[in-house]
Amino acid sequence: MKKLASATDPLWYKDAIIYELHVRAFADSNGDGIGDFPGLVSRLDYLQDLGVTCLWLLPFFPSPLRDDGYDIANYTDVNPCYGTLGDFKLFLAAAHKRNMQVLIELVINHTSDQHPWFKAARLAPPGSEAREMYVWSNTDQLYKNAGIIFSDTEKSNWTWDETAKAYYWHRFFSHQPDLNFDNPKVLEEVLKAMRFWLDLGVDALRMDAIPYLVERDGTACENLAETHLVVKKIRAAIDTEYANRLLLAEANEAPADVRPYFGDGDECHMAFHFPLMPRIYMALRQEDSLPITDIMAQTPSIPANCQWGLFLRNHDELTLALVTDEERDYMHIAYSNDPRMRVNGGIRRRLAPLLDNNRRRIELLNSLLLSFPGTPILYYGDEIGMGDNIYLGDRNSVRTPMQWNSDRNAGFSKCDPARLYFPVIMDPVYGYQAINVEAQLSDQSSLLHWTRNMVALRKLFQVFGRGTLTFLNPINRKILAYLRDLKRDDGSHEIVLCVANLSRFSQPVSLDLAGHSGAEPVEMLGYVPFPTISEAPYVLTLSPYAFLWLELQPSSLKVA
Repeated sequence: MKKLASATDPLWYKDAIIYELHVRAFADSNGDGIGDFPGLVSRLDYLQDLGVTCLWLLPFFPSPLRDDGYDIANYTDVNPCYGTLGDFKLFLAAAHKRNMQVLIELVINHTSDQHPWFKAARLAPPGSEAREMYVWSNTDQLYKNAGIIFSDTEKSNWTWDETAKAYYWHRFFSHQPDLNFDNPKVLEEVLKAMRFWLDLGVDALRMDAIPYLVERDGTACENLAETHLVVKKIRAAIDTEYANRLLLAEANEAPADVRPYFGDGDECHMAFHFPLMPRIYMALRQEDSLPITDIMAQTPSIPANCQWGLFLRNHDELTLALVTDEERDYMHIAYSNDPRMRVNGGIRRRLAPLLDNNRRRIELLNSLLLSFPGTPILYYGDEIGMGDNIYLGDRNSVRTPMQWNSDRNAGFSKCDPARLYFPVIMDPVYGYQAINVEAQLSDQSSLLHWTRNMVALRKLFQVFGRGTLTFLNPINRKILAYLRDLKRDDGSHEIVLCVANLSRFSQPVSLDLAGHSGAEPVEMLGYVPFPTISEAPYVLTLSPYAFLWLELQPSSLKVA
């Protein structure tokens, strides 16, 4: 019998609102300066009130923490910094009690060099099962076509190990050796780890760095057919033993290259749409909808049981790996004029600073996130407009403590400020005394209240998570206009017209809506009726950075 998850709908992820957080950064319960699971539990009511339905936790496993936990040393336990396995179980139960699913990371491409498997592999003889848990070579000339991901710090994907007297392969940092999926024992151990968490009741697993699982000489060692065979085996094992669980693929690739990770609906249920993110920012700065409509035109259709994951920002840099050199230069000039704002060719800034703390721009981009086809992912703190600290190394600029109130340490911890894992943000614009949850809860016009309202509105309409997308392509390209359309099995029909002004100036637009002649557009935030659609072009005027969500209702449902 399959083990059930907390969700009863097999397609629950299509209607989800995902909230990404690091346990370390959210709330500290014991005063050691590091967030933990009891602290997270104490803040679950806040997340429930925000309207999120799924919590995505960054890695919380035992780790040397040289890569913020992505260097895992034990797949089946909790880092003592964040609590105990018992604390995790209490958190899981508390989240499920609030009808929130839980998504955890499972970094299966590589481990830490402190993992017992790697320690054993270094000492084991060549060709043995223990040694073959990882990828070894007597030369560093294999797989020369594979790119170096962290080119800022790594000069090769091979590192010499003096104990093993051989080179080991790593697509990421040299302290993160890659697992060898040509060895059946590796997949067996990975599935054991997955079962451990799924048996506890975890609802979803994010598969980090999934394109790099298998290596073949003469290739870029990405997106290989053998990698897809591994993913299919993982999915088949989970489908056989569990119900209503989710696999989310992290593949920073072009849409056509990500499409195979859905398979025929038999690989991953969800995958991130990485290329959309930089093009949203590009469209905003250029005041031109073309970057968005162009990348969406390149996005292939996906199986009915699959979904794109969408975000404006997350815990990594705003990646520019999938844009042209000219576009990258433009984005650097437009959004990161200080070189310290850049890492790995991308931009390590939060949403509010990227948008110059312009409330209208923040709302506009969130309106796109919440109305595009896919599942929206909110990054912790962006709902209140938190800033970043570009003086922290690597991607840590966007991983500072959550700002709860104006008390010491932003209400995150009661410890001596010097003990905090990272300092709280203290500048005049984004500092915790100016930007915090408590202040925004008491201000009905705050960004937090606006975000709550928008999330609640989106959850009322399944069309956003499950409907089709049709761009209207008006002559004025400063306006992005599209229809979301969903015909349900029960015969009901949801149609929503979304119109967004990407310009800093007011803009007119004429839309061809003749196919919906007679329908009554109703503005969804205020439930305000707009003029009836006719065969003639539908004319609207939008103020700077404004957006409209209009539900197209049959004329018989006209609002009085």
